[in-house]
Amino acid sequence: MAALLDVVHGLVETDKRLRFVLTGSSARKLRRGEWNLLAGRLVEASMHPFMAAELGEAFDLKQALASGLVPLVWGATDPDRSVRAYASLYLREEVQAEALVRDLGGFARFLEAISFSHGSLLNLAEVARECQIGRKTVEGYLDILEDLLLSFRLPVFTKRAKRHVVGHSRFYYFDVGVYRSLRPAGPLDRPEEIEGMALEGLVAQHLRAWIAYRGSGAELYYWRTKSGSEVDFIVYGRDVFRAIEVKRAARVSSKDLRALRAFREDYPEVSPCLLYLGKERLAIDGIPCIPCEEFLLGLHPDKAEFPQ
Repeated sequence: MAALLDVVHGLVETDKRLRFVLTGSSARKLRRGEWNLLAGRLVEASMHPFMAAELGEAFDLKQALASGLVPLVWGATDPDRSVRAYASLYLREEVQAEALVRDLGGFARFLEAISFSHGSLLNLAEVARECQIGRKTVEGYLDILEDLLLSFRLPVFTKRAKRHVVGHSRFYYFDVGVYRSLRPAGPLDRPEEIEGMALEGLVAQHLRAWIAYRGSGAELYYWRTKSGSEVDFIVYGRDVFRAIEVKRAARVSSKDLRALRAFREDYPEVSPCLLYLGKERLAIDGIPCIPCEEFLLGLHPDKAEFPQ
């Protein structure tokens, strides 16, 4: 890649009309090496899994929750098998071939252990104990995941905080199918817990993609106070301020809106909404309750407006 960027730089200097699009599956070397960044001409853009709006009528919420929205997986004859192969491909080819870790077995245990943190507060000490490796090693493994664009962290929203909020970030795999392929499931695992984190992760990856494609500097957060009030997602930017709670339920009531009401008390400027698995739009305590599938289909990658 370094040699290629040098060539591109030379060609651009020769002919200013030339434009290049260079793609890759890892930002690790660009971030950590001394690379030719084309004298400030290099613009970084991210490509995310499909959004529901891109698929339109072909979008199926059940399939998306089961196997994710990675294009290679979505179009496969056997999506479940393909997403398992996709995850192992990264483990084998990206990590092992580039010699990013010495202990591939320990890294495999880490991938499984941290899957339990998907959609939850990230406790690295607990992950380290679970996979029997040192905390520093776990921190390094997490950096590798993020450099390979396989995961991301959500910081807590702290702007003008009126309550004591937690300090830990939340962890997500970049695609719900990858999460499902790495998350062990057995007799001791509650299906509703796995399904709930899958739905939340699907919304997270859509919001993250929408923010990236919108390109206006908005950020994605979550909110959690030390007393336990929690809102799944906060979208905050120059011209957008949204609070979003996700419920894996076909029915919702006023008690499901407690955290959103608390956040609205602290931030009257916010526009809150709740996403759920029902089929009709509701308004409870002045807060819109929107079917999740409808919301996802309304979140367009080429539109700056948030679904109403």
